[in-house]
Amino acid sequence: MTQRDIILNELAQGLRPMSQGVEWFDTLGPAERAEALLFLSHHCTQARAVTEDGPESIRRSGLRPTHTPAVLITRSPIDQQLWKIAGLTSVDEQRKAFRLLVAVLAVADERRRARFCSAGCGHWWHNLPVDGTP
Repeated sequence: MTQRDIILNELAQGLRPMSQGVEWFDTLGPAERAEALLFLSHHCTQARAVTEDGPESIRRSGLRPTHTPAVLITRSPIDQQLWKIAGLTSVDEQRKAFRLLVAVLAVADERRRARFCSAGCGHWWHNLPVDGTP
């Protein structure tokens, strides 16, 4: 578990406001931003994101449906689209991708938690402290 993974999961679970997440993302260098997007897409895959998560993820992210990441997330297969979104290169598109991928993770993880972890689990990311202290 890295600080980056904690931040990404806190954002997805609503334990940290998106404004703080975007502020954090903006402090990263180009290589670190690309890595954060790749890890987010991986987390989405692990949470079993599906194409049907696209519309709700777009709504939660605050993106317009015409923004590039939003268009991509509504296409199949989802795994390929997640990697395409993570591979966007302009800073503006990466910021949109970040917001969207956090929302995808939130939607997919909520479903996974309700189905498989409702009685409790040992996933460290489902047991983050609410006050934000590690």
